[in-house]
Amino acid sequence: MNPVALIAGPTASGKSAVAIALAKALAEAGKTGIVINADSAQVYADLQVLSARPSTEEMEGIEHRLFGTWDGSRACSAADWASKARVEIADCHENGAVPILVGGTGMYMNILLEGIAPIPEIDPEIRRHVRALPTQGAYSALQIEDPERALMLAPGDSQRIARALEVVRSTGTSLSDWHNAKTGGIAEDITLHPLVMLPQREWLYDRCDRRFGLMLEHGAIEEVEALLKRKLDLGLPVMRAIGVPEISDYLHGHIMIPDVIAAGAQATRNYAKRQYTWFRNQSPQDWTRSESKNIDIPDVFASLLRY
Repeated sequence: MNPVALIAGPTASGKSAVAIALAKALAEAGKTGIVINADSAQVYADLQVLSARPSTEEMEGIEHRLFGTWDGSRACSAADWASKARVEIADCHENGAVPILVGGTGMYMNILLEGIAPIPEIDPEIRRHVRALPTQGAYSALQIEDPERALMLAPGDSQRIARALEVVRSTGTSLSDWHNAKTGGIAEDITLHPLVMLPQREWLYDRCDRRFGLMLEHGAIEEVEALLKRKLDLGLPVMRAIGVPEISDYLHGHIMIPDVIAAGAQATRNYAKRQYTWFRNQSPQDWTRSESKNIDIPDVFASLLRY
């Protein structure tokens, strides 16, 4: 089956550099590697700096796709991205190239590989009623109406509890059953060569701190100024991206630059921690994991380089 490389991990873990190194190693083996973005911030054209999207120089002549593809006025859902990624992956294979997925958005990767549940639109009235319930009340209702799903959730996980309850009430089918009916995944049609980068947390958090400071020096403030001029809906993902709210507060005169740096660095570390936990616990156990800062490409991707 056609190969697909996947390089995943938290922000600032060095994924982009590894993707470039893999593409170069493929070139030395007489193959072409094409990097495909799998990061929910780097899809937006408006977030060149704050998403740490690779610059032309950093791409080092390697073709990159789905970077800066979406305008910030349109939300890019995991399903939207997966649809585009499937097209790009198929195009790579048709032209004899190896797709190299790289990013930190686990949900993107999960939906691409495993597919998405064909859940119908939720009845708006049911959604309003469910979302108005206190968490304990919603959880108690879920224990009655979908006990299997309730057992899988923490009693305080308000968002997932509400989602499960609104689905079973609106469709008459449990969320677990919908998930079992997933369609559109490509996992069975490819040979996946995955790497999950999980470097030491202290090293990772130090990089997060330094990265945000450098972003401010290299145009992050101007990037947010341009976003604010567009007067986009504050609920859009691009307006909630790390650094945008913090810099917006500064531009509106609410905080000073030292506060921006502290808040932005903390938000980046928190995000990295969530990603780290997700990939450590949620990614398949047979995926190669590495705690090293220096990835041995010929060793980790030996079978891909030989294919």
